[in-house]
Amino acid sequence: MQVRMARMVYGLGALMMMSMAVSGCDYWPPALQAQIEQLQQEAQVATAERAKMVAQLNESNAAKQELQARVDDLTRSNRELTGRMSGLEQTLMAEREKTSRLAKAASKPVSAKSMAKPAVKKTVKKSPAPKKRAA
Repeated sequence: MQVRMARMVYGLGALMMMSMAVSGCDYWPPALQAQIEQLQQEAQVATAERAKMVAQLNESNAAKQELQARVDDLTRSNRELTGRMSGLEQTLMAEREKTSRLAKAASKPVSAKSMAKPAVKKTVKKSPAPKKRAA
C-alpha cells in the first residue's frame, strides 16, 4: 500500500508540474521585462526602416520605369532618324551622280565647239632686242 501511495503522490506531483508548465507563469523579472521592451522598440524601429526602404524601392522602380520608357522613345527616334539619314544619303549620292553626269555631258559639247572654232590669237608686241655694242 505504501508503494501505491507513493505512486499516487508521484503521479499527482507530475500532473501539477505539467499543469503549471502548460499554464505559464505571470511573473516577469524586471531585467527580462526591460529586455522585452528593448526588443519591442527595436522591432518598431526595424519596421519603420523597412517601410522607408519599401517606399524608396517603389520610388526607384517608378523612376526606372520612367527612364526605360524614355530609353524606348529615344531608341525608336534613333531608328527613325537613322532611316531618314540613310534615305538622305542615298538621295545625295543619286544627285551627285546626276550632277557629275550633267557636268560631263556639258563639258563634252563645249570642248567639241572649241575644237571647231579657231582660237583667237592675241598679238603680243615684243620689245626690240638690245643692240650689241661693238668692241
